[in-house]
Amino acid sequence: MALSGKLTKKLVENLDPGRHGDGNGLYLVVDPSGARRWIVRVVVKGQKNKKGAPLRTDFGLGGADIVTINQARERALEYRRMAKQGLNPRFNTKREIPTFEEFSKQVHIDRLPTWKNAKHGQQWINTLRDYAFPKIGRMPINSVEQPEVMMCLAPIWTEKHETAKRLAQRIKAVLDVARSKGFRDGENPVTAIKDAQALPKVKAKVKHHKAMHWRDVPAFYAKLKKRNAMAAKALMFTCLTGSRTGEVLGMRWDEIDANAKVWTCPAERMKTGEDHRVPLTDEMLSIIEPLRAMQSEYVFEGQKRHKPLSNMSMLMLLRRMQVEGATVHGFRSTFRDWASEVASAPREVAEMSLAHQVGTDVERAYARSDLLHKRRVLMERWSHFVTDSQSNIIKVSV
Repeated sequence: MALSGKLTKKLVENLDPGRHGDGNGLYLVVDPSGARRWIVRVVVKGQKNKKGAPLRTDFGLGGADIVTINQARERALEYRRMAKQGLNPRFNTKREIPTFEEFSKQVHIDRLPTWKNAKHGQQWINTLRDYAFPKIGRMPINSVEQPEVMMCLAPIWTEKHETAKRLAQRIKAVLDVARSKGFRDGENPVTAIKDAQALPKVKAKVKHHKAMHWRDVPAFYAKLKKRNAMAAKALMFTCLTGSRTGEVLGMRWDEIDANAKVWTCPAERMKTGEDHRVPLTDEMLSIIEPLRAMQSEYVFEGQKRHKPLSNMSMLMLLRRMQVEGATVHGFRSTFRDWASEVASAPREVAEMSLAHQVGTDVERAYARSDLLHKRRVLMERWSHFVTDSQSNIIKVSV
């Protein structure tokens, strides 16, 4: 027979921030963030606090999204029985504590809707799977402390520093959530390790994408234009727009306004998480307009119907063309160098052309224009330079 109380399942899900009593010492605590957890207040028989008064203590019973109201009542009853016997529940109760792996997988599921795409979500859990689960995956979540975290981080801290930093961030996130749900107490061990500087400082080497010099682009583009493969057309368009690979290959026809000569890349494919308008030049349109005849969902269709080219298609084309010292992403750097050295373009115009955020949050709040007209002038000049292997170096005011 289920125990009864003042709260109902509906109230548990909808009550405002605060402490809400169910009766018999059981409370639902709703944090300002919306997190909900159970606590029980008991008086341990025969035990006194520092002031000599009866020992009254609150104990966490777990998050309300994991522990049901009936489970919370049963656990609260167990705690009260122990307290009446003079037993402190902190040292005598047997509580079901999830393992680090079990809890991490639940956090991963809860966070899936917040990632830009499934790939990012998979990378998040894969890091823990490869470097944390083999060592601490089976440990109860409340037993993971500094030595256990160090056991995961230390072996890869210098050799795979970027991976180790991501691993630390993800372990910290899991332990923070566990604390918010009542499964842990005290400071996060990842924070403690960082504050104590327990791991050596690693000077990370910045790795830049190899880029073609802007002087070599017109000759390369002329060779590329002789090819009929879809990868060649996608690479030509990528080179002219200075866009990222995923932005171009995911492009759909409904994103293009041919009359206004604008391509609007949606927020979900942008690194900034915001829509980005790209001014289209005549050369860009001459590449994509003939592809409408294919009646595909994607502008640059791959081998499968209504599916885009693979992410590796343009890089493999560069290799087949025996182009060394350049990557697809590197054409963004090539354009940026040209915009600065040749076009003398204002920094904000060049940066916005690459969909980079310019200025502080406050500055962006006031400067809301995306400078489309000025960027169009710059892109027209870039297209002219790229398509004319004999073009002169002319400075342009944008």
